[in-house]
Amino acid sequence: MVSGPATSYVLDMQRDADWNDWRAFLAVARSGSTLSAARAMRVSQTTVARRIACLEEALGLGLFERRSAGYALTAAGGALVARAEAVEAAALAAQAQARAAGRSLSGTVRITAEEIFSTALLAPHLLELHETYPEVRIEIDNTIGLRDLAAGEADIALRSSEKMEGGGLVGRRLVADNWTLYCSRSYAERHGVPGSIPGLRAHTLVGGGGGQLAREYGEWIEQAGLADRVTVEQGSATGLLSAVQTGLGIAVLPCVVADALPDIIRCLPPMAERRQMWLLTHERVRHQPAVRAVIDFLYERLSAHVRNLQLRVAA
Repeated sequence: MVSGPATSYVLDMQRDADWNDWRAFLAVARSGSTLSAARAMRVSQTTVARRIACLEEALGLGLFERRSAGYALTAAGGALVARAEAVEAAALAAQAQARAAGRSLSGTVRITAEEIFSTALLAPHLLELHETYPEVRIEIDNTIGLRDLAAGEADIALRSSEKMEGGGLVGRRLVADNWTLYCSRSYAERHGVPGSIPGLRAHTLVGGGGGQLAREYGEWIEQAGLADRVTVEQGSATGLLSAVQTGLGIAVLPCVVADALPDIIRCLPPMAERRQMWLLTHERVRHQPAVRAVIDFLYERLSAHVRNLQLRVAA
């Protein structure tokens, strides 16, 4: 375990922002531009700019002056570079230690999650997960129905429910699983954004979503008297997301996914929801080294995703 002043400052920083925001800060400080930083980090320029804005919001400080020639550190930003580099060194040392330990782990870990959560929340972290634990094989099951963890149908579940249902389940709550209606920015430019449920009558809706979502969404559409505004039915929540992104119409989507997408905007406040998103396993396998390592890894990354969303929505 890494110890000393750098480690304590890692904890201080984590209370204020995600480590990836600090990575973006250092990359821009070193290169002087968000474009060069994006290339170094292998992400989009928009992502880098958003992370810098989130960090400044979290700290209440202006870290850079935006100039036509690029980004220049402010006095406050310059004062943080050395401390951020100390944290970077501690983080890299911890990562190297984790990867060394990861080489001793092996086996197959089966993860079950709805396709939209698997694609949007799990997939972005699979490369890092593989690099950290190269001998651990990941199997992802996107079945809409619930897999029985007690029966060994999966080792880990990313699941939305009102409570942990099933004997022997253990896990951690990630975030309230709120859903609401979204449209693309291109759709909004053409048709505007409805400000109320009655206002939806002037818009095109996309229905479906698969499984329990399709039933609940369909019931809501019927109760709101909007059935005649549905022009396409999708068989999965991923299909709903794709339809919204292409500008086809308005559809219900999970906030934990849609709020992270810059080309998607909320039409209405989140619907009243009692469901929570959980990262679950079963007590039978919770202490297996590979399962323990994977669930800890995913919880850390998904929790950071949630924190970033909360900062973005609050801004």
